Amino acid sequence: MPAQTNKTTQVDILIIGASAAGLMCAIEAGKRGRKVMVLDHASQAGKKILMSGGGRCNFTNTNISADNYISHNPHFCKSAFSRYNQQDFIELVKRHGIHFQEKDHGQLFCEDSANDILTMLLTECKQAGVAIELNTEIKQIEKTDTDNQRFRIKTKHTIYITQSLVVATGGLSFPKVCATPLGYKIAEQFGIKIWPTCAGLVPFTLQPADKDCFTPLSGISLDCLVSNETSSKSFRGKLLFTHRGLSGPAILQISSYWRPGEAIHIKLLPDINLKEELENAQVSHPKLLLKTWLSQHLPKRAINTLLDTDLINSPLQLLSKKQILTVQVQLQSWVIKPNNTEGYRTAEVTLGGVDCDALSSKTMEARSIPGLYFIGEVVDVTGWLGGYNFQWAWSSGWCAGQYV
Repeated sequence: MPAQTNKTTQVDILIIGASAAGLMCAIEAGKRGRKVMVLDHASQAGKKILMSGGGRCNFTNTNISADNYISHNPHFCKSAFSRYNQQDFIELVKRHGIHFQEKDHGQLFCEDSANDILTMLLTECKQAGVAIELNTEIKQIEKTDTDNQRFRIKTKHTIYITQSLVVATGGLSFPKVCATPLGYKIAEQFGIKIWPTCAGLVPFTLQPADKDCFTPLSGISLDCLVSNETSSKSFRGKLLFTHRGLSGPAILQISSYWRPGEAIHIKLLPDINLKEELENAQVSHPKLLLKTWLSQHLPKRAINTLLDTDLINSPLQLLSKKQILTVQVQLQSWVIKPNNTEGYRTAEVTLGGVDCDALSSKTMEARSIPGLYFIGEVVDVTGWLGGYNFQWAWSSGWCAGQYV
């Protein structure tokens, strides 16, 4: 049999990745009359969008600034946010009649379903004439010498010739939604630096002894203030005990700043001056047991696990100053050294990636390779928990879409 011949298709822009950043870029480029093709190896566009926010998509945050992002170039994201910000995306959401609500810390969620955001993006793509091809694996990418045909992308059945190639492949988090290292490999192919990657916004696992100790608390959620040893960041939010370790919003936030081998510092009851409150209670309720008083603020299982049995069964009037200090230290200066994180399997984002210094902050184009663009999570820009990473996807995708 003769060898199969791939058909050749010419487009103005080829985008690899049919999720938040890629679809946003496609929409903007399509609006400019460009012929856009979006390729993705997954069976469905926007899988990560559908999974996000517990299925309700935390699509942005009312408070966006460069301070909410981690990057080796902390100023890089400012340009994109100055030209397309959270209010711009909120207006798009409103135009499509999507109902949303604001939660803690400025987080905006769909009232109904994350599918509302994906449907909005796909509708915009259709109106802009964007073509999307799923279940498509990239076999080869080559650079050509012609200005109007800069790249040749080969798939199983088609060779695409394009002037602009946009890499919107995401990171390594959530491998179950088909995350791959393709974007990093493309950057390396063209000699672009990659900062080492690791899991971010991810739960901690515990050392064996700590795991045995805290397993009985699985499912309990506590308000806390958490920090680590090597950064100046601290986060207020919920800490969730799991059967494997520690999770919850506060833990996920600090995990992006944590480095293996260091401890984290946890302050429970962050609104209470525990020493002062206990000393006052010794006067007002001297015969009350410590565990009874603490049960006003903490679940009994947490009290029994975090404090010594003899101590919590003591009447308040019998507590010495040293014992009160012990209670305060154990609950409000709790230091624990995680064993590791749960890794990409449960991470919400990938830290590191394509070096920002290799890209134009205005266009997202590679400085050394005309026509090659990187947007979204594949770039070394990682946001906090709370809609920040989606806003980076919208903003970086929008910016590239104005120039591709």
